[in-house]
Parts: sequence; structure tokens; C-alpha cells
Amino acid sequence: MKIKHRLAIFNALSRFVVVLILWWLLPILIERVVYKHINENLTFKKENFIKHLDKEEINDYIIKKDSSETYASFSTLHDEFLQLSRLPDLQVTQNTRFITEPRIIEGEQNDYRILEHRFTYDHQAYQLEIGSSLSEIKDLTIAIRVFFLVVLFVTIAVTFAVDTLYIEYLLKPFYRIIDTKIRKVNQPETFDHTPIHSASADFRALDEGLNQMMVRISELFAKEKQFIANVSHELLTPIALLKSKFENLLQNDSLDDDAVDKIAASLKTIDRLKKVISNLLLISRIENNQYQLNEDVDCYEIAINLTHELEDRIQASELTFSNQLKYRYKFKGNHTLFQVLLNNLLVNAIKYNRQNGSIVLSDYMNQNEYMLEVIDTGIGMTQEQLDNLFKRFSRQNKDQEGYGLGLAIVDSIAHFQNIRIKVSSEPNKGSVFTLIFKLDTPVF
Repeated sequence: MKIKHRLAIFNALSRFVVVLILWWLLPILIERVVYKHINENLTFKKENFIKHLDKEEINDYIIKKDSSETYASFSTLHDEFLQLSRLPDLQVTQNTRFITEPRIIEGEQNDYRILEHRFTYDHQAYQLEIGSSLSEIKDLTIAIRVFFLVVLFVTIAVTFAVDTLYIEYLLKPFYRIIDTKIRKVNQPETFDHTPIHSASADFRALDEGLNQMMVRISELFAKEKQFIANVSHELLTPIALLKSKFENLLQNDSLDDDAVDKIAASLKTIDRLKKVISNLLLISRIENNQYQLNEDVDCYEIAINLTHELEDRIQASELTFSNQLKYRYKFKGNHTLFQVLLNNLLVNAIKYNRQNGSIVLSDYMNQNEYMLEVIDTGIGMTQEQLDNLFKRFSRQNKDQEGYGLGLAIVDSIAHFQNIRIKVSSEPNKGSVFTLIFKLDTPVF
């Protein structure tokens, strides 16, 4: 997951948590605000009632009935009520309190916020209760909470989209650095040192650090190339001189058979050393981008020429070769390097094949890719061998002659020419090497 999406999700989740806490606290907050407002309203009504109260009005309010001395009045919708009661002739301290409790009025029960006030008037104790219904408050609280939930999800969706766009805008310099200076750079020489314009000091520092690092890497690569050139001269030239001297010694008739055998063994060792150095130099030159990729490489033509060159070797190994190529595919690359690649694959198919086995060269094409396959019925490979297949000096069969560099060269050439290699193999059943070329123009 990209960092912009992670940041947007984090922001959305943090808002969700905050709003969820507020949603949970909403009834408590509403209750406090509403209760405060109701209490003030009830207090005002109480003071207004007491202010205009006199003895005659009390007698008018309170009518003795069923041994009770209480007057009650309530609104038509039962949202408010007023109740005045005489208390026993006891010493009553004037006090006021607020309570919340259910009351039944005309058979209908509702929750009320009640102001309860005890006072003495004309040596008589009274209790005044003024109540305000809470049913509308509860309905309003539910409506607000539902509205709050809707606003919550709309807010999260909108802020997530806005955060994603804004974070993407902030990270544009970062992605430009990745695309232009990291992802598309295969060699230090192709690195673009042009500064990336950004309002962020962090990204400018990153860009500057990458430019400085690539300058140092370019210097090291240049030194390595110079070292390889020196090594190729310093090693191959003495080896050629040694080989020439040993060959001249073989022309000396005074040498006995034992000396001739030792010189011949030395020549064989020199040839082996020369091949190893040449292969290592080839890999190094490929990896240092010292070859041009501006030639039209004809896969079909190279395959036909190689099969003719290897015909004697195929017959000597008593193998059956089948050319099933159907396409004449061409690509921009290096003719010589691709010839080395395909030659190494065919040589391995011959070398590691079984007696009376077969080699098949086939191809096929889909909309975006061209595939060239080298199929053999050889000894095959285990999964462990497949994992180490392209490592240098890794030999799959110790009984066969070789230096363990053939497939390492194949891998280097394929990577250099943007060719993907897929290998499938089973022990004692054979192997399939597939070269996959990306088509410049898709086939429909």
C-alpha cells in the first residue's frame, strides 16, 4: 500500500474515532445543556408564580378533596404541569431542588424535569412542583445522533478523497525522483542530475543526496571499467606468451615423452584459464554496458545458423533435433551477444541430455510477447539447482566438463537486452528454457 493511501486512511480513522467519541458523549452534552435551559425556565416560572401569589389565590388553587389539599394543572399535550400542595403545619425550611422522574398524568406516563420548591406563606407550609416533559428532548437527541452519523460518514468519505489528493500533490516530487532517477536508471551514465523542483525542503535534500551519491558511483564505475581494461591486457597477454612458449617447446625433439605430457597438460590448463578470464571479462563488459544495442537481431536466422554449426555435435551425441520455429521475429539489440546466449542454451541442451534424447526449438506469440523455447529431454534439475542456476561457477552436473559460467553469461546478456528468462525442469525428464521478448507493438 502506498504511503499516500496509508496517510489518508490514518487521517480518516482518527477523525472517525474522534467523531465516534463525540457521538457517544452527545446525549450527555445535550442533557447538560437542555437541563440547564429547562432549569432556568422552571426557575423563572416558579419566581413568577410565587411573586403573584396571595392567600385568596391559594384558596382558589387548592380545593379540599379526598382528604388531599392539592391543586394540579397541566397542559393539553401533557408537556408541562404545575402542582401546589399544602404540607403539614411543620417548620419548613425554604429550599428548591431539581429532579428527573416519571409522572403519570391522565393515564399517560412521561419523564419530566421537575422543580420542587418548598416555602412558607402566611404561617402555612406549601410545596410547589413545576414539571417540563423530556419526551421531545429524547426524540431530538435520537434525531441529532442519526444526523451526526450521516454527517460522520459523509465527512470521512470527503476528507479521505481530499486527503488522498492533497497527499498525492505533496508527494509528487518524491514519485518524480523515483521514476526519473531510480526506476528508469540502469547505468550511472544514464542518471539524470537535473534538480527536482519541490516546495518541500525534505525532497530537495533527498534529490541532492541522490545526485551526490550517483556522482560517486559514476566515478567508481569509471575506475572499475578502467581496471577491467587493464586486467584484460595484463592477464591475457602473459597467458598468450606462455602458450606460445609452451607450443614452441613442443617442437623440441630432445624432449622425452614425460616432458611432452607435462607441457601438454600445462597448455590445457592455460587454455582453461584463458577461457575463464575471457568469460568473466565478457560478463563484466556486458554489466558495464560496453556493448551497443542498435542492431536488428533476427532470432530465426541466428537459430538456423547455430543448428548448422552444432549439427556434428548433435549427431555425435546421438540426439534428435527438431526446429519448430514459426515466426521470423526481430528486435533491436546486439547480434553477437544474442548469438552467444542462444549458443550457450543449445550447448547445455546437448551436454546435459541423455542418450537418444531430443532437442526442440519452438516459438509462439501472444498479444504482448514473443516466446522462444529450447526444450530438451535431459537429466533435468531439482528445485535447489534451479535456485542457483544463474550463479557464477555453479555447475549442475559435476561429471560434465565446464566452468559454471555459461548460464551466468546467458543471464547477463538477457538482462542487458531486456529479455526475460523462464526455466522449468524436472529431474530425469528434461528442461525448458523460455526467452520472453516484450513486443513494441502489441499483436491483435
